[in-house]
Parts: sequence; C-alpha cells; structure tokens
Amino acid sequence: MTVDTQGFAARLRQATWAKHQGVGTDEPAEPGVLGALLAGDLDLSDYAAWHAQQYFVYEVLDAAAAHWEGHPVAGRFVFPGLSRLPAFEADLALLIGPGWRGEITPLLATESYVDRLRAVCFDWPGGFVAHQYTRYLGDMSGGQAFRAAANDAFGFADGPGVEFYRFDALGDLAEWKAEYRRRLDAAPWDEAEAARVIAEVLGAYDFNGDVLAALATTMRRSV
Repeated sequence: MTVDTQGFAARLRQATWAKHQGVGTDEPAEPGVLGALLAGDLDLSDYAAWHAQQYFVYEVLDAAAAHWEGHPVAGRFVFPGLSRLPAFEADLALLIGPGWRGEITPLLATESYVDRLRAVCFDWPGGFVAHQYTRYLGDMSGGQAFRAAANDAFGFADGPGVEFYRFDALGDLAEWKAEYRRRLDAAPWDEAEAARVIAEVLGAYDFNGDVLAALATTMRRSV
C-alpha cells in the first residue's frame, strides 16, 4: 500500500545532511580537492582532473535521463536544459585541449561509481532520481561556491572552466530546486521504496567521496 510521501524531500535532506557536510573536506592540514579549491590552493591541473572524472558520471546520467523521458514517475525528473555535457565540452576543451576526449580515463573509483549508475539508473526510476538528486542539487547549492572559488583562483570570469556550474537555462535556481522538491514529495513511493531511494543517495555520496579521495592522492596541493 502506498503511503503519504508528503515531506519526502525534507526527509531525504535530513537523512543525507551528515554526508553532505563531509564531502570535499579531509583533515584541515591536508585538504582534499574541493577543500583546496575553496581555500584558493588548488593547482589548475588538479581542477582539470576533477572535472574530467565528473564527466564520466554525467555522461551516464544524461543517457539515463534520455531513457526515462516520458515515464510517468522518472520522466517528471527529466528537465530541458539540465544536461551538463555541453558545459563539459566547453570546460574540458579549455582545461585540457580540443582533443580532451582522447586524453582522459576514469579512475578505478570512478569506474565503480559509473558501474553503479549503469546498474540502477536505467531500470529503476528511484535509482535514477537518487543519483540525479545527489549530483545536480549539489551542483546548484555547494557547487556554486566551487564556481566562485574557481573564478577567483583561475580567472574563468564565469565562462569556459566553470560552465559546468552554470544553469542559466533553468532560470532562478531557488525556484527550480523548490519545484524539484515538490516533485520528490509527490512521487508515488511507499515507505519501503522511499527508504530504498534514501539508501541509494547515501551510497552515491560514498561513491563521490571515493573519487575525491583517489584524486587527493595525486594532488599538487598548491597553485
């Protein structure tokens, strides 16, 4: 029996708050990629490496969105203008060069992340939404601080280099996120399915953290 899922967005946020707070920061004396970026102490090559690893994740998410277009549940989370692939093309062409596609390879941690995406995002609507929520709402929230920090550190001036963090086609991001949360609340998931989605979101944070940890082992750690 389906139960009232009103408030699921708030439940999801509460359940993932600790994970959200921990992503991107290690010990203060030795910050990870995102901590170093916020501190203005990240080498451009490490920023490019982080961008490249994210590309492999969003490539699968874009394909999953196309797969679910028109579906009565997952299709409500497919939005025109959300795709990050055109932004990656602009950013990586600047950061790595026009032949960037032939110069990037996924880390083992990224391969594990992508394998999970392929396993759950094409035959489980809740799995697709879980991973989309983790990535995109994060990009629209904390990701905007990374955008500002990258502009300050590398002089991108809100152009190529930080196109990934720009969502101009969606309009006001606060309004867009509010609508997204309304759709989460309206999703026809019973208690067991809601718990499964929350668990998948928590797992997505772990996969992302593993990629960041792998990148941190090769960081130059200074601009």
